[in-house]
Amino acid sequence: MLRARLTVVAVIAAVAAILITVTSAYRSVAPLVATQIERGLSDRADTVLAILDTAAPLPVRPDMTEQLLLPDGGVQLLTRGRKPLPVTDADRAVAASGQGSNSNSIVVDGVSYDVLTKARPHGGGAVMVSQNIAEVERIDNEFLWRTVLLTIAAVAVVSLLSWLLIGRILRPIRRLAAATAHITSTQELSAVLPDPGSGEVAELTRNFNSMLAALRVSRAQQQRLVQDASHELRTPLTSIRGSAELLKRARGRLAPADETQVLTTLVQEAKALDDLVGELVDLSADRYATETPVPVDLPQLAEDRAERVRRRTGRVVTVTADAPLAVTARPRALARAIDNLLDNASKYSPDETPIAVHVHHTRLVVRDHGPGIDPQDHQAVFDRFYRADRTRATPGSGLGLAIVHDIVTAHQGAVFAANRPEGGAEVGFSLPQQD
Repeated sequence: MLRARLTVVAVIAAVAAILITVTSAYRSVAPLVATQIERGLSDRADTVLAILDTAAPLPVRPDMTEQLLLPDGGVQLLTRGRKPLPVTDADRAVAASGQGSNSNSIVVDGVSYDVLTKARPHGGGAVMVSQNIAEVERIDNEFLWRTVLLTIAAVAVVSLLSWLLIGRILRPIRRLAAATAHITSTQELSAVLPDPGSGEVAELTRNFNSMLAALRVSRAQQQRLVQDASHELRTPLTSIRGSAELLKRARGRLAPADETQVLTTLVQEAKALDDLVGELVDLSADRYATETPVPVDLPQLAEDRAERVRRRTGRVVTVTADAPLAVTARPRALARAIDNLLDNASKYSPDETPIAVHVHHTRLVVRDHGPGIDPQDHQAVFDRFYRADRTRATPGSGLGLAIVHDIVTAHQGAVFAANRPEGGAEVGFSLPQQD
């Protein structure tokens, strides 16, 4: 569960921060306390040495014990009612030499002491001073316990706040997950998530809504394509079926001329059906989707496609260019778009008239000498299966320019159609300039 994992991460980060802070603080304070105790012992030892030289009474401190260590190792208590301090070899060495000092820690009856042995310059021996550090240890232990308790409390607070805040942050993601599950199970694309505001999750939500909108449009287009295709397929299928049934009923009784006409109709309708199915496949599945976009010389590509038309039809096709600019495109897809434009011009213009292709910057236009396009049809000619009234008798599926539209828009370009003042139509496209 993402929420739980993020909460655990937040808690671990909080605990790590607390431990680092406490450890750093403890390591900074502990040496100061130790230094203060050493300084206090040293000052007390100097005071005892000074008082011993004057034979004045020694003021008693409840947390300290003092004794005089003689040069021969004997001990003389300076604080009444206190037990003698343990003496080490290092302490005896200081007393015997009358120089230097020695520090160590001892435990007497379960109580910890810090001890300082300091040489007595005048009179020989050394002074031993101890300080009860039980209070320091108590404070140290209390600090550690309070640190543990505060850490536990902080972990509880951080866990609660992290759980609540992360839950609030992840709420839009949970909506996305629920919407995805709903769409997966119901195939319903009408869900629209509310915009949560700003931030990465909001951007993700907006992108998800955009994706759903694109899917809705795609599904609507697919449904319309299926409906239009089923309608368009009925005509050649009906003609083929009728011709086949006629041949079956006649069983050789038709006149040779009529039989030839029926067979010709069968071949023409079968060819039209084959062309229609091929264009439907091209339209519904982009065969060039895996092609990598590369820089394309638009005039050269237009010349290559024009040469194909010249060889196939024998008609005149001219290609001119005016300050062409490089474009980035899928070459085979763009070639198919130009082929369809040239085929469209060939279909709707007399055979003896030339076709002109002109490239200006990133704009390609194909001009013919046909009847032109009605102004109300300038955009409609790029719709699937659209056939203008004046061209319904011309063979074709009405998908050629629709394929051009899909290829060009996939390249972030635009298509256009217009009439020439001197007669005929000009149809083409423009592409974005290469960066």
